[in-house]
Amino acid sequence: MSAVDEIPIVALSLWDIMRRKRMPISFELELTARCNNDCAHCYINRPAGDKDAQSAELSVDEIERIAGEAVELGALWCLVTGGEPLLRDDFEEIYLLLRRKGLVVSVFTNACLIRERHVKLFQHYPPRNVEVTVYGITRETYEAVSRKPGSYDAFRRGLALLEEAGIKVRLKAMAMRSNVHELDQIAAFCRSRTKDYFRFDPQLHLRYDGDEERNRSIRAQRLTPEEIARVEGSDEERCTSLREHRDKLIIPEARDVRSRRLFRCLPGRDNFTVGYDGFFRPCSSLHHPDCVYDLRRGTVREAWHELVPRVWEMTTEKEEYVEGCGACPYFNLCLWCPAHSYLETGELDGDVSYFCSVAKARAELVSAGETEAEL
Repeated sequence: MSAVDEIPIVALSLWDIMRRKRMPISFELELTARCNNDCAHCYINRPAGDKDAQSAELSVDEIERIAGEAVELGALWCLVTGGEPLLRDDFEEIYLLLRRKGLVVSVFTNACLIRERHVKLFQHYPPRNVEVTVYGITRETYEAVSRKPGSYDAFRRGLALLEEAGIKVRLKAMAMRSNVHELDQIAAFCRSRTKDYFRFDPQLHLRYDGDEERNRSIRAQRLTPEEIARVEGSDEERCTSLREHRDKLIIPEARDVRSRRLFRCLPGRDNFTVGYDGFFRPCSSLHHPDCVYDLRRGTVREAWHELVPRVWEMTTEKEEYVEGCGACPYFNLCLWCPAHSYLETGELDGDVSYFCSVAKARAELVSAGETEAEL
């Protein structure tokens, strides 16, 4: 979750929130779960030739209907993602229909499949931006993450095509076991090409499909809490931002709240996700069966007005949660949320000790120079 943008724990009543609820301004559209790479840390990827995954994908007609319903509700911006969205043979057709709906479109891609036809498409109908994840700046590191020989050269070739054509590209990174030794160089590489923007994420959450073999791979890629704090502390921009927002990230009054509300981040407040299989999710990571809606059986409006309020009202009776996460002053520094809890434990209110340790390590970083009494 985005800690800086988090609503304070001492927040409006649910009734007030519902009355002030805005219309959606954006949505994510997963075109596919398939990918040309096989990244060790990925929470969604299926093989490029996976026929079962491909057969579950929304058709162009279904995407057009869903996008139209989203626009009718007020959506202005669409993030096209995957898997790797460029694997779809009809990517260009989908991109253009979204633009015809009046949507501002961004694209997440690993850039390995970028070809001249994509560049020409983006030149004629510019996206808001194209976001590319940089797994490493050397072939050895990049392919240790992607686990596909030749992917590094394909990534550099695709990125060069975008840059030479003047397409607005934003670069980002994941911080993990296979590339942490190169993270400083990755950051320098990204910042030299995207002056106004760079972010890296140490949060590796588990698979949407629950594949335990793949989950073991993800856990093996996770940095320790101490490593996360050290990496964030060594990045001047990241560390400065965390410390500047200390009063929003550490909330001592939370100890007195004992909140039973699960979704304090209010998923679906102004955005939502449409899965490649047609399921509406108030949050991209939220896959609990009580929190999704099949758009092949209903409409975006029904999901927005019926599902989202139900999700907001979900509470817990688990006292361990109320006394723990529900009363934690470091909650906004934590990787924990009901969506990630479900992926980790099978429960929306499960305890995840790793997340708790990360929050405490981050709290020490954010509070450097402060005394415990001041907390």
